[in-house]
Amino acid sequence: MPVNLVAPVAADLHPIAGVRIGVAEAGVRKAHRKDLTVFLLDEGASVAGVFTQNRFCAAPVQISREHLSSGQPIRAMVINTGNANAGTGADGLARARATCIALARQLSVAPEQILPFSTGVIMEPLPNDRIEAGLPTAIADAQPGHWARAAEGIMTTDTLPKAFSAQVQIGGATVSITGISKGAGMIRPNMATMLGFLATDACVAPAVMQQLARDLADGSFNRVTIDGDTSTNDSFVVVATNKAAHAPVTSLDSADGQALKAAMLSVSQKLAQAIVRDGEGATKFITVRVEGGKTGDECRKVAYAIAHSPLVKTAFFASDPNLGRILAAVGYAGIDDLDQTGIDLYLDDVHVALQGGRNPAYREEDGQRVMKQSEITVRVLLGRGTAADTVWTCDFSHEYVTINADYRS
Repeated sequence: MPVNLVAPVAADLHPIAGVRIGVAEAGVRKAHRKDLTVFLLDEGASVAGVFTQNRFCAAPVQISREHLSSGQPIRAMVINTGNANAGTGADGLARARATCIALARQLSVAPEQILPFSTGVIMEPLPNDRIEAGLPTAIADAQPGHWARAAEGIMTTDTLPKAFSAQVQIGGATVSITGISKGAGMIRPNMATMLGFLATDACVAPAVMQQLARDLADGSFNRVTIDGDTSTNDSFVVVATNKAAHAPVTSLDSADGQALKAAMLSVSQKLAQAIVRDGEGATKFITVRVEGGKTGDECRKVAYAIAHSPLVKTAFFASDPNLGRILAAVGYAGIDDLDQTGIDLYLDDVHVALQGGRNPAYREEDGQRVMKQSEITVRVLLGRGTAADTVWTCDFSHEYVTINADYRS
């Protein structure tokens, strides 16, 4: 069961002017399952994306990067679940291109104006014939209010769809923001999550879109991990349809730019945290906060060392305050001149370690009380400076092994 996460309510998700979404059952891997989604974008939309840093990136990642850099305005996105089209070589590229060509013909646009995305099993040929056959149904289904359907249509091992929405005042106009994401395992993004799509009707100058996408990813999806595995297919796309009645945001440092980014970051963080809450077999949502570093980078190193440790994660699953495991992770995080006598450790309000050793006031029952909670904050003070950073993760349970052992069956 996901940790304090509920399915989105369709009526709570704001439609985005200039975006229509359609979903179909194409039988990509299993019959009678929503597995094909199209986003149709009006002319004038600005689109930017960030992608996996895994060198074994999937065919749709390669083509989406190519199409975004072509300079052609993006008019549609096509997403299939059930098959990742990764580890498929030249054949996979050809099949992804064929999907773009098929959708482009349906919409009377150029193939370079289509972004393809895939998620699912790796090293299996993409059944693009089934995808192409399902495109007319998906297009016919397209409506502005189909965000909840899209969140369901991009799921793989997720137990719940993930979608959030917000509104903010920009230049005297009400601006809407809505996004969806998917992911539950193979999550340690180096840019975003396995798949994430965020749209707004705000007016944003094309010149700042890529920086906006990067900043949003860095503040949200690049702060989560489930199992430390960077996927071949990670993609995060940001769309601004430029439909709202306000002057274009030309700088993210302006008052309007900061307000818009803050609102979009809030939605992005909810989407990223939802992935952790729905982590495969997760029973606990864990915030790892590292403070007092010389730089944000070293704070992230420590936070990820803790969040990736199987020993730490299994201790959390067992509600076992075996907290020396956390200190060990701090020690091997890669800070060569770390002074262990400057380190303090907290579990929520419980002061566990003081100046590198067990706090004399710490009681095992206090640590156990916190470890039994479904949401826990680990706070590490390095005593080296003023930098800080946060990572979100979950525990490792027996169910994680079961899910991944049975994934292809």
